[in-house]
Formats: sequence, structure tokens, C-alpha cells
Amino acid sequence: MITSIVLIKTSVDQIPEIAEKIAALDGVSEVYSVTGAHDLIAMVRVAAHDDLADVIPGRISKVPGVASTETHIAFRTYSQHDLEAAFAIGLEA
Repeated sequence: MITSIVLIKTSVDQIPEIAEKIAALDGVSEVYSVTGAHDLIAMVRVAAHDDLADVIPGRISKVPGVASTETHIAFRTYSQHDLEAAFAIGLEA
């Protein structure tokens, strides 16, 4: 699975509505409203690298009110959930 973090600038007066539209798109797993230089961060998870073009410029960028996007592709994922699963391997309760 390919994971991308998409930083999105939007029309400030429509952030909740735009976030809901983006969250409803296939391939988008979460959308966060954030502070800072960008208004939203979308997590995109797809099966193949080529699918990113369908989701990001093909769908997210076409949502009315989206002014620009900046995409970062994750090389590897580290999370507390992954660490707990790794330590639990071979252990039985």
C-alpha cells in the first residue's frame, strides 16, 4: 500500500465543507483541519503508485475551493500500533 500525505490550501470560509467532500473520495482515509501554512491534511492510501494520480490531481484538486496541494509520499510507516504488534509476536496470553 502506498501512503501519501497531501497538504491542501483551501478557501478559508469553506474548510469544513471542503474537508467533508475530500474525506468522501475513494482513496482518502482521513482529512485533518490544521493550523499553519495549509488548511487541511489528507491521508491518501492506494494500492499502486499510479493510483495517486487518480486520487490527488484527478479528484482532490478538482474539489471546488481547493486552491493548491503539496504531496509527500511516505517511504515507511512508524506508529505505536506497529510497535505494539511487533512486541506481541510470539506471545500468548
